[in-house]
Amino acid sequence: MLIQAVFAAAREVFSPALRPILWKSLGLTAALLVLVWLGLTRLLDYLLTGHDLVAAYPVVDSFAYFLAGAGLIVALIYLLPAVSAIVAGYFLDDVAEVVERKDYPADPPGQALPLGKSILYGLRFAGLSLLVNLVALLLFFIPGVNIVAFFAANAYLLGREYFELAAGRFWPAQDVSRMRVENRGTVLAAGAVLAGLVLIPVLNLVTPIFGAALMVHLHKRLAARRLAGGAFPRVEAGERL
Repeated sequence: MLIQAVFAAAREVFSPALRPILWKSLGLTAALLVLVWLGLTRLLDYLLTGHDLVAAYPVVDSFAYFLAGAGLIVALIYLLPAVSAIVAGYFLDDVAEVVERKDYPADPPGQALPLGKSILYGLRFAGLSLLVNLVALLLFFIPGVNIVAFFAANAYLLGREYFELAAGRFWPAQDVSRMRVENRGTVLAAGAVLAGLVLIPVLNLVTPIFGAALMVHLHKRLAARRLAGGAFPRVEAGERL
């Protein structure tokens, strides 16, 4: 089930139907990362220029800026899941509509969340992701623990976020939560795929679009299985229970 969803999402990320959304997603992701970069560089510049030792010795100054630059790259990697959460909250409904219309034309379409609510939803997960990844960043200098902590935390957070955004188009919050808990292993495995993608330079920029498409496919498969078992009532076209 998960493998099929992964391949289906991978085929669609660069498809003509999703390409306009992909470009807009890349633009927003890049803009947010640039803002984060500028904020961090300003902060580091203030901290470095405020020390007499750095100002008095040019070699120390150069070395300090080199370390600061390397640290910024690491910081951006740890902040990317939070940025992805914001972008996903903004574009998920657009991606979901394309995937549902193309691959599930016989099914009732989902109902998009209000824009403000979807952005707030993304910001909530972004805040949680930022908090968790800052804790993981503190473990950066502990070999073995750093990568495991980063991967495990983001597998859970990304899996939960993207699944709840996709399933929330069809079910109320309590049913979405119940479905996620009942399929926690599958959702966590899907989150692990997204966490792995975040670690790949350049490709990690497509995480919001790939993650949205992946969870739409995964939710459809899980919902079909639950509906066949009578766990949830069927949703009519244009209706969200």
